[in-house]
Amino acid sequence: MLTVPDELAGQRIDNFLQSRLKGVPRSRIYRILRKGEVRVNKGRVKAEYKLQAGDVVRVPPIRAAEQAPAAVAGDQLRQLVEESILYDDKGLLVINKPAGLAVHGGSGVRLGLIETLRQMYPESPFIELVHRLDRDTSGAIMVARKRKVLQHIQAELRAGRIGKSYLALAAGKWPRGRRVVEAPLKKNTLKSGERMVSVNPEGKPSETRFQVLERFKGATLVAAEPVTGRTHQIRVHAQFVGCPLAGDAKYTDDAVNREFREFGLKRLFLHSQLVRCTLPDGEKVEVKAPLSAELESVLQSLRDQ
Repeated sequence: MLTVPDELAGQRIDNFLQSRLKGVPRSRIYRILRKGEVRVNKGRVKAEYKLQAGDVVRVPPIRAAEQAPAAVAGDQLRQLVEESILYDDKGLLVINKPAGLAVHGGSGVRLGLIETLRQMYPESPFIELVHRLDRDTSGAIMVARKRKVLQHIQAELRAGRIGKSYLALAAGKWPRGRRVVEAPLKKNTLKSGERMVSVNPEGKPSETRFQVLERFKGATLVAAEPVTGRTHQIRVHAQFVGCPLAGDAKYTDDAVNREFREFGLKRLFLHSQLVRCTLPDGEKVEVKAPLSAELESVLQSLRDQ
């Protein structure tokens, strides 16, 4: 017998069961719902039933497939994530995600940010990503600790009312007056399984706004605000105008990246510097993520040059 906490109010019963019955096929979950083996407040419910806070769910005994033991976050990773928390209030977490840390496990990654947070907050029944950042991108990322916060902010994202700004170091001289890039993007999967994105007339409409912040010899520091939220959008739009991002192993030539390594750059120079949103109660939240010492050092080296 499971009592539904406030944080999970609004979740569908099928998804609620899926998260608790690890290793049980989804088809089996629908079968026990159809047969009435699952009861909510002693009554039958359909798969689309949305749970209310305080509902009592009866889950029948069910045999699950053997699961591989879950990866456990070590003390070093937990400490790194804990030190990266920028905001934690009213069901919203904002983390200054380190570069190299995936947002979730999968595709050869056993442990990501979201799994680490769930282990750090075992008393929280609900921890979900609001949006995503590429593994190599650092900076501010929002994580919801309440379902209503997740639903509210994701609705705001779809409506274009969430502010997100990135710092990026582009190779070469950014074209003067080029403040908006509108180029449709299409995802492709190579034979190796690697995912690449390209500008393609058949792709999805995509728009990024750019602002030049500082010019160096052979590089330009820009602020980038994605209007749409496509995979690798900023990286591919920068490449499209002839200024791919420094340190980008996917979309920038190796010879260009070697030049930036001489300035101490060992990773993609793309950083989520700010997120701005409104909470369900109307409170406005703006969180800035400081640039790492590593990237600050690269900028200083370029200035010294």
